[in-house]
Amino acid sequence: MRRADRLFQIVQLIRGRRLTTAAFLAQRLEVSDRTIYRDVADLQRQGVPIEGEAGVGYRLGAGFDLPPLMFTQDEAAALVASARLAQSWVDPAMAKDIQTALGKILSVLPPAARVSAESLALFAPAIALDDGTRLRLQTLREAVQSRNKLRMDYHDVSGAPSQRVVRPLGCFYWGRVWTFSAWCELRQDFRGFRIDRIDRIEVMPERFRDEPGKTLAEMLRRLQADPAEPEPSRLQ
Repeated sequence: MRRADRLFQIVQLIRGRRLTTAAFLAQRLEVSDRTIYRDVADLQRQGVPIEGEAGVGYRLGAGFDLPPLMFTQDEAAALVASARLAQSWVDPAMAKDIQTALGKILSVLPPAARVSAESLALFAPAIALDDGTRLRLQTLREAVQSRNKLRMDYHDVSGAPSQRVVRPLGCFYWGRVWTFSAWCELRQDFRGFRIDRIDRIEVMPERFRDEPGKTLAEMLRRLQADPAEPEPSRLQ
């Protein structure tokens, strides 16, 4: 857990009880009592009205509450712009989730900020990707998350076909096209594939686990060591 998240959780736990001991907080957050003492002292220095002391217990002063998350008009406009651009370049499921999330954010903004954000004159027509590429992108993204192997028919830049079984590792956007990187079992190496060159894709029931030398982290390390390669990894 990040320290910022832990500090937030300490305030929430103290707020929900009449008296909260350091031992209770340490057990819930899986840290030492000493860490709790230090975190509470830091919160007190930042102005959070935590009353009590080590060895006795803590409680929050009356009337204290955490402020709601708010955005400025410029921040709200930036979120709308990002969402509109992203929706044109992601798969249908993620585009729908973006729209839902954006609606939730806009619904809690002050009226002036909401009107300003919604009237932003920046648009991204939904013609960036063809339907086939969008659906393949969704299949690949979900396979990366579920860690299912893929079997696919693919053609390279010269049109030469091949059949591959791959371990999908990540999807990458390059401004014009999407590619995905994988461990290719045919080549026994990392390979990058343009999503719009995939002719057929099948999600296999077999799942894979990280193995030394076959992970996304290893691929990125190799790419950093050899910056001459323009895309992760060698594009087919």
